[in-house]
Amino acid sequence: QPQFVESGGGLVQSGESLRLSCAPSGFIMDYYAIGWFRQAPGKEREGVSCMTSGGRLTHYEDSVKGRFTIGRDPGKNTVYLQMSSLKPEDTAVYYCAADQGYGLPCSPSTYGYWGQGTQVTVSS
Repeated sequence: QPQFVESGGGLVQSGESLRLSCAPSGFIMDYYAIGWFRQAPGKEREGVSCMTSGGRLTHYEDSVKGRFTIGRDPGKNTVYLQMSSLKPEDTAVYYCAADQGYGLPCSPSTYGYWGQGTQVTVSS
């Protein structure tokens, strides 16, 4: 069962940036599709951004296009989510996930392996 350690969450002000990282334990991330998801209080978990294995295709949820960037750091066997121009509505617990398949659609039901989540809070 793949496991992850997520880091990089925190409290920031509107307009600031954060970089979330996800480090796997015991497997090579390059062989998996990866996704970042978030869940705000009282809301369902939603897909933020996903990338197919090999990085050929990426998907972004409409509200984060142009502000968030998903990527891999092969040298460190980690994946990241660079978040810029953060807004209060981005406040949520953010999860990284992996899928042995294609990784799309970018939906929680597509992904089978999950991190524990990291809190991101954006104040206005």
